[in-house]
Amino acid sequence: MKKVLKYGIIVIVAIAIIVLGINLYVRLSTKNQIIKGNEYSNLSDVDCIIILGAGIWGDKPSPMLEDRLQEGINLYQNGVSDKIIMSGDHGRKEYDEVNIMKNYAIEKGIPSENIFMDHAGFSTYESIYRAKDIFQAKKVVIVTQKYHLYRALYIANRLGLEAYGVGADPRKYVGAFNRELREILARDKDFIKCIFKPEPTYLGDTIPVSGNGDTTNDGKQDI
Repeated sequence: MKKVLKYGIIVIVAIAIIVLGINLYVRLSTKNQIIKGNEYSNLSDVDCIIILGAGIWGDKPSPMLEDRLQEGINLYQNGVSDKIIMSGDHGRKEYDEVNIMKNYAIEKGIPSENIFMDHAGFSTYESIYRAKDIFQAKKVVIVTQKYHLYRALYIANRLGLEAYGVGADPRKYVGAFNRELREILARDKDFIKCIFKPEPTYLGDTIPVSGNGDTTNDGKQDI
């Protein structure tokens, strides 16, 4: 029993070292790509701003998603890029993040044709993969909360995008500690996924982000 216990402890410690080591590597390898303050003014030739989905409350964005949308709109209005990809979950008719995201931006004055919807952004990995493969983006600015940026940027790096990140953290969110803990495991999961680079749930015809975002419309836009 003592030997079993000893080896069990060794295995647990080894797993913990691997899990935390990967987490640290993902953070350290991407931290310099996170833009602070108005440093985004130094960027040029950005193909698009990618706003990652974060849940909806009925027909409104959740607080986290609203903050991402506000930051993405701010970047657009400050000339970082004239194209936005709203990437989120629209896998069921009754759950539609991307139309709510697009309509929110339209209400803030952004032209519909400059907003693309990725209806199959079911995960961070799939959102970034599809931004490159479907929307043909090469240089992007990703908008999400800072804790999430490290993973999104790491995925973008591994998939061959030139990527920068802007954090949307104007307030504190309920459940932040638990979310940070889950993110450690999520970074490890996507670290492994980026080794094998599986295709996302859905691919399809290309929709170049240099074109017209209305090609991604499905009739639910407040135009």
